Amino acid sequence: MKLTGELKTVPSSAIPADQEGIDIGEESVKKFSEIIKNAKTVLWNGPMGVFECPDTAKGTFAVAEALASATKSGALTIIGGGDSASAIKKAKLLDQVTHVSTGGGASLEYLEGKILPGVAALNDK
Repeated sequence: MKLTGELKTVPSSAIPADQEGIDIGEESVKKFSEIIKNAKTVLWNGPMGVFECPDTAKGTFAVAEALASATKSGALTIIGGGDSASAIKKAKLLDQVTHVSTGGGASLEYLEGKILPGVAALNDK
């Protein structure tokens, strides 16, 4: 069963106002994969598109594959956020990355050095 209408690949700057981007194209997959391949640490927060639909999961799953490959090559790969955690699980690569957390925004704030209220409360005890 097809859940989308006709899919077209266009540059992000050429998406018509009455349509939306729901996946990344092959060129973006190549660029992201090359960057990930050469990275020593990757923090992934947010899928590349509507990964819940098979027709529009290709970009997300390709990035997930690149992360698994980078992990195998020694990179530290951290998946943050509920959607990203669901995506890596759906891609069947959950055990092939370094760490998966459902804390997306909170993880990013922690990495920025912000004090998280829950952590602060624990430290006060």
